[in-house]
Amino acid sequence: MVVHKPLLSFLCNDGFFHRLKIFRTATQNLIMGGLRSYYSLTPDSEVPEMGEFMGFMETLKNYERLGVPTGAGTDSEYGFDLGRMRRLLHRLGDPHLKFKAIHIAGTKGKGSTAAFISNILRKEGYSVGCYTSPHLWTLRERISVGRKDEPVSAGDLKNLLSDVRNILNLSLELEQGFLTHFEVLTALAFTLFAQENVDIAVVEAGLGGARDATNVICSSKLAVSIITNIGEEHMAALGGSLESIAIAKSGIIKQGCPVVIGGPFQPHVEHIIRQKAFSENSPVLSATDPRIHAILKGFQGHTDKPYQSCDILIHLEDLQMFIELFNMRLHMLGHHQLQNAVTATCSALCLRNREWRISDESIRAGLEHTYLVGRCQFLTCTEVELLGLSGVSVLIDGAHTEASAECLTKTIRMVYAKASVALVVAMASDKDHVSFAMKMLSGMQPVVVILTEASIAGGNTRVTPSSLLKEAWVSAAQKLAINYYDVDMGNHNDVHYLHRNLREINEPNLLIGCGVGSVKASLKMTCSIVKERGKEEPFLIAVTGSLHIVSVVLSSLT
Repeated sequence: MVVHKPLLSFLCNDGFFHRLKIFRTATQNLIMGGLRSYYSLTPDSEVPEMGEFMGFMETLKNYERLGVPTGAGTDSEYGFDLGRMRRLLHRLGDPHLKFKAIHIAGTKGKGSTAAFISNILRKEGYSVGCYTSPHLWTLRERISVGRKDEPVSAGDLKNLLSDVRNILNLSLELEQGFLTHFEVLTALAFTLFAQENVDIAVVEAGLGGARDATNVICSSKLAVSIITNIGEEHMAALGGSLESIAIAKSGIIKQGCPVVIGGPFQPHVEHIIRQKAFSENSPVLSATDPRIHAILKGFQGHTDKPYQSCDILIHLEDLQMFIELFNMRLHMLGHHQLQNAVTATCSALCLRNREWRISDESIRAGLEHTYLVGRCQFLTCTEVELLGLSGVSVLIDGAHTEASAECLTKTIRMVYAKASVALVVAMASDKDHVSFAMKMLSGMQPVVVILTEASIAGGNTRVTPSSLLKEAWVSAAQKLAINYYDVDMGNHNDVHYLHRNLREINEPNLLIGCGVGSVKASLKMTCSIVKERGKEEPFLIAVTGSLHIVSVVLSSLT
């Protein structure tokens, strides 16, 4: 149970706006220091050692770029062929049978939970393999190995491909070319984990669970499975309902292996997961058990590393699970990230009960160490200037579902309680644009929304045209009875002209329009509109709708 206590006093007194500026400056140390290694990553296309690797991977069918077929994630005749994945792994020497694994499925929070639990294990001294998706900057982000929280090196991937290239070519021939980009990358990650003799691997499912390429981990090698939550995403690929999605994701549950469920879940959805666990004789631990208390006590921005102050208290006598973490400093912001931290903590306690050495100190250190770019990331003043902006704050976040939109709006209101907000949004074509828009509009009442476009996995097949996104946001505004003005940015780039027109009518609560040109150009246009409207400081521009638009913004900071 997550409890939100009143925010720390600095959010409520006359010094709020001054301290808000201090927060923006303070993040410089966290972002440009702790994340310098991320910004120093060179795109794969510019790394000579990645040339052969990326060239090979580009020959494979990439469903991230093309879109996933209907029913592909269901345990049915339409689902992906796990037999193909098992045959590939067998030719590679069955690397997935050579290490223990934590398997994570869920609609949202998989990557954050994987990062939390991986860092907990590293702090205890374990060698950890971590496999997640998607990436923001380079494919290497998806794989880390060892005791450091760092992407795999280009050299390691080059050598790995060289070692197994003949096997991959043979497999492609035998499988008549049907091996996918995700299947091959997953197999390569497992092979690397086996070669490096990791103590344990943390593996995030790509789509669903039952027919995901990662779902080859057998019960004897599964340490714990985690289902973070169930939401309406990839509906067509996962059967078309919350129930079918729950069935697909519960496919990672294995005989006799403990299951940690994050939540909160709708009762009938949780019932599906528990029924699957019961059929597999797998004990279930819920991170929303009423005996588990997670308290968000406040947000601290006037330090060298901004954080939210939290307590996590777990007293489960029947399971012999106890931990008390007071005044913990989480750099992953928001109620949802506290819930992910609780889920990771429960998973660590499950491992401890299965005789893995994990101290309370390592759990705290791992949680406090974790930070992922692009998740409620507030850019520093220097970064804002690199985007060609001034006089505004900028947040980037990969939210793209109704549930993640709600999490984002809550976090913004926690940190920027009195700010006016503008949105710059790009989304994939397979998302529920209207529901996302309605949640964003009702949750924070932005004054400007500019729609733009960002490529997905290097292609445009799944990109939603900004004109169609605008139609969705206009529809959402109408349904919410919001007084809006439809801005045709393509016909007049002169914001002074726009505001002369606005003065001739009753000024609307919301401006909605399509951006002009690139994401960066859309940001500059948004900033100009904000200044023309003359709204009171502070002003926040939130860039969201997908991790792909986040990646575009981050690319502009180098």
